[in-house]
Amino acid sequence: MENIAISVKNISKEFKIPVNGQKNTLQERFLNPFHKTEYRQFHALNNLSFDVKEGEFFSVIGPNGAGKSTLLKIVSQIYVPDEGNVEVNGKLVPFLELGVGFNPDLSAKENVYLNGTILGLTMKELDEYIDDIFDFAELREFANMSIKNFSSGMQVRLAFSIAIRVKSDILILDEVLAVGDGEFQKKCYQYFQDIRGKKTILFVSHGLDSVKKYSDRVLWLKEDKSYEIGDPIEMVEKYSKTF
Repeated sequence: MENIAISVKNISKEFKIPVNGQKNTLQERFLNPFHKTEYRQFHALNNLSFDVKEGEFFSVIGPNGAGKSTLLKIVSQIYVPDEGNVEVNGKLVPFLELGVGFNPDLSAKENVYLNGTILGLTMKELDEYIDDIFDFAELREFANMSIKNFSSGMQVRLAFSIAIRVKSDILILDEVLAVGDGEFQKKCYQYFQDIRGKKTILFVSHGLDSVKKYSDRVLWLKEDKSYEIGDPIEMVEKYSKTF
């Protein structure tokens, strides 16, 4: 019997969204203290269930607003589902917003130690990995530069290079490579190929060629909140016919 890394059972999630582009900021409430903001319910996910097996590369596709990022945040325990539950077996590292822990006033090298510590690496491990991190990111010559002078692509490369050093069983990836350049993306996908079967990967991407190439199975989240799970080529071809 195959072991289950992630088990999602009947989860649903709703959000309240201001109607007609209304804002509910502190400034708006101060300027219009008697104005009442109207909301509508947005159903991000509705009664979704699936299992991901240990070592499986499981991708999630679908249009914007279908609930892909919401799903990953629920699995990563950032959001709590309104209904249903999620069980995760193993250490999970989410790559949802790479570089969130970066301090713009520190150098890239100082940020490696800061971000790496946030992700659970020890100082000894970071001392050991520091050269490999900058080499993988192809940023060794920029190690002492302030991170605020880095482009978004450079920051993603550095953050990803740190994150893959974290010991984990499950990786959660949400379009994290969309900002990186083509050559760096190839290097990242080679990393996925190298760990294939050794780690469980839950992957969201609009890059359908990559989804077909690397996935074992694909979950297609639809705009009407229904879903299908199946063979990567079949799911991508069916989804592609919708646009």
